[in-house]
Amino acid sequence: MRNHLWLLSACCCMICCTNSKQPSQGVTINYPAPLPDTIAQTFLPGVVSSDTLDFNAAFSPDGKTFYFSRSYNRKYIILESAYNGKEWTSPIPSPLFDSAYSNTDPFFSGEGDLYFISNRPKDATDTIKDYDIYRLPMSGNDPGNPIRLNEINSDSTEYYVSLSDNGNIYFASYRDGNLDLYMSRKTNGHYETPVNLGATVNSGDDEHDPLIAPDESWLIFTSGRPGGSGEADLYITFNKNGQWQQPRNMGSRINTKTYEYCPNLSPDGKFLFFSSERDVKWISSKILRE
Repeated sequence: MRNHLWLLSACCCMICCTNSKQPSQGVTINYPAPLPDTIAQTFLPGVVSSDTLDFNAAFSPDGKTFYFSRSYNRKYIILESAYNGKEWTSPIPSPLFDSAYSNTDPFFSGEGDLYFISNRPKDATDTIKDYDIYRLPMSGNDPGNPIRLNEINSDSTEYYVSLSDNGNIYFASYRDGNLDLYMSRKTNGHYETPVNLGATVNSGDDEHDPLIAPDESWLIFTSGRPGGSGEADLYITFNKNGQWQQPRNMGSRINTKTYEYCPNLSPDGKFLFFSSERDVKWISSKILRE
């Protein structure tokens, strides 16, 4: 979810025994100074984080373009900022997306394809104003056309997507009446019927915005369950012998009295990005190893 007010109608942890995001080979990202340590900072204030609702964080696989989302006239647009050799440029609406519709939640798979959600109709007869998951094939400098993931989408809204290295896909959906986390296995190039992650992960409150570890050893997500720091917090759960363990709140270095959501890791694995207080935030991924 992007915002606790109306975005639903659109969108101290330890990882000492698991593998975090594996750095992409040969990726050099020109991060803006100062770099954050274990205290979260606002990312590119005045460029990415502005005076409106800004959220999401997805670097292109080569680290040269940064994609994020912004609320504009009650529509969600994906913007991109490029590093021009000296600085990160002022963001522009990404030409990869049809601006006639809301598009948000960009995520790059290990194969380099760009996943996102959109409220565009699936065909000429579609009158349901829901969000679905799409894959945009990225081949060199010639992206293909967005492909709706028919095996995963439903007649309800699907939010936020992340993929493990084996292609399994994690997302949130209202399909059973509550906003819960789901997973679909990729088998022989096709997605199986999505399954609910179960009562250990999902609660009677909303769960959404999953970030799966490349090896599926852990899962970070947003939840509004009781006992958190604010309106919704980031939690982490570990996979032990094929079973998700009781989720842990990720603590005060990340969570605030407001809403935390949209977790993602930089391609080199150095920084954890998330959204909070209407801005994009970042923090050293060392916090995941403490």
